Amino acid sequence: MDRLLAMEMFVRVVETGSFSKAAREFNTTQPTVTKQVAATETRLKARLLNRNTRGVSLTEVGALYYEKCKGIVRDAQDADSIVRLQQTQAQGLLRIGTSVAFGRRVVVPAALEYMARHPQVQVDLSFEDRYVDLVAQGIDVAVRMGKLADSSLGARFLGMNPWVMAAAPSYLKERGTPKRAQDLSAHVALIYSSVVGDDVWQMHTPRGEAVTVPVTGRMRSNNLSAVLAATREALGIALMPRYVAEESIKAGKLVEVLADHRLAEQEIHAVFPSPKLVPGKVSSFVAFLQGRFDGPWWAR
Repeated sequence: MDRLLAMEMFVRVVETGSFSKAAREFNTTQPTVTKQVAATETRLKARLLNRNTRGVSLTEVGALYYEKCKGIVRDAQDADSIVRLQQTQAQGLLRIGTSVAFGRRVVVPAALEYMARHPQVQVDLSFEDRYVDLVAQGIDVAVRMGKLADSSLGARFLGMNPWVMAAAPSYLKERGTPKRAQDLSAHVALIYSSVVGDDVWQMHTPRGEAVTVPVTGRMRSNNLSAVLAATREALGIALMPRYVAEESIKAGKLVEVLADHRLAEQEIHAVFPSPKLVPGKVSSFVAFLQGRFDGPWWAR
């Protein structure tokens, strides 16, 4: 027997004064409600209700049981309401995970704007360049780069993250500007070491031919800010996400190299622990992110 359901039925029988009225509320039959109350009395070995032709009345112990049941039923309803509210509305603590550079430059401004629109949401931002287990770390939603492995996670495609090759004008003045991909072998490379094939640069020529160029250089780092700083100091040519280099390119601190060549792009996804029963705060944030990565989003 479902004890909570039995308590709910008992409470409504007392409050309506009728087994049949309570049955209508639960969309069931009067005998079903009668059996539930009788089963409760049998389990407790106590009479809870006096029955007569005029209706029902509480016994002394029944009155005590009713007061306790009423509180339990109310707490259960409150618990259900809290869950429904969390599932349908944007509120509560939203834990967001993202990589360091993308998080600082892109996700933080987006999260701040989202918070301004949703004052009932508190945000906990975590920055990690390594893979993070969302469930183990308690992350509600992560913004990730690259193709997703098959998994039980929920995910939404957000857009593409293009890369650019760049160097300082003074470096190119001293060393010359590459005209072809093969020219890169004679240049100093600044290598971002957190991607697969970090010292093997891949691209497509203007004619669509795939080219692979091994590069060497004086510096390698798993931190994009360090790579950007070294590039601005004219220490070499770097391959980096366009959102990292865009501001420096606009300011004339960097110049795009081999701009007619097509470089790799990464998929951007919002990832969350399960595709089912997604909390309102998560679905709301993901919907907010969708559309932000359309067109030249890195220039906005």
